[in-house]
Amino acid sequence: MPHMPKPLVIANFKMNPVAMSAARGLLAQIFKNLARIRSVEVVVAPPFPYLALARTLTREAKLGAQNVFWETAGAFTGEVSPAMLRDLGVRYCIIGHSERRRILGESDAMVNKKVASALQAGLTPVIAIGEEVQESQEVVPPILSQQLSRSIHGIPKKKLSGIVVAYEPVWAIGTGQADTPDNATRRAIYIRQLLTKIAGAPIANTIRVIYGGSVTAKNASAFLSDDIRGMEGLLVGSASLQAGEFIRLVESVARRRHGPRRTSR
Repeated sequence: MPHMPKPLVIANFKMNPVAMSAARGLLAQIFKNLARIRSVEVVVAPPFPYLALARTLTREAKLGAQNVFWETAGAFTGEVSPAMLRDLGVRYCIIGHSERRRILGESDAMVNKKVASALQAGLTPVIAIGEEVQESQEVVPPILSQQLSRSIHGIPKKKLSGIVVAYEPVWAIGTGQADTPDNATRRAIYIRQLLTKIAGAPIANTIRVIYGGSVTAKNASAFLSDDIRGMEGLLVGSASLQAGEFIRLVESVARRRHGPRRTSR
């Protein structure tokens, strides 16, 4: 049986908290409790202003960013480059989140440039894809195929082993209405099939596919499939803003990790 990576849990704070003092308290509580959980890979992605603060609070936890630009430096007011993030100790970067696509007009072409630039800088891009409304089983795959194929277009196949794909149905984000675990597993299987067509099975099998959308401590472990083809982690929004809830969520994932062994691909 092939070695299984740790489940990946990413805390996306979005544009929260408002005050530095609140951010310090939240980060300190999360980092303190994460120190005792070794079987889950946890990434914390606070807003840009708090990344340096987060690094002063821990040298062990992995940091993520919520966005990145595709140039290294220059006259790009308001943007942050992959090199800057890397220098801050950031290792993961969420790219193409539906809120950026919908509110800021971020296109698949822009996502593609960001992914390529992040990989070049040694960051792990977390590429977010997902349908906007609940659709039939037949309608969703073409949507995911278009988003993902355009987002990684032109990137050398061997570099694709350095990405993570986050399936986030837009209708489930922040609504309290999560997708069903069975449906999420079907999406993961389809995404892996698509990646296999693009990059070949050896590389596709190294790419983690994770789920996001109204994830809580109560439902988190259900999304981690016993089948290795299913979801291998979670992208967590609102639940990451309460330290106790987030730690319970990670603990539930850790318990699932020590449950039944999963079958090989």
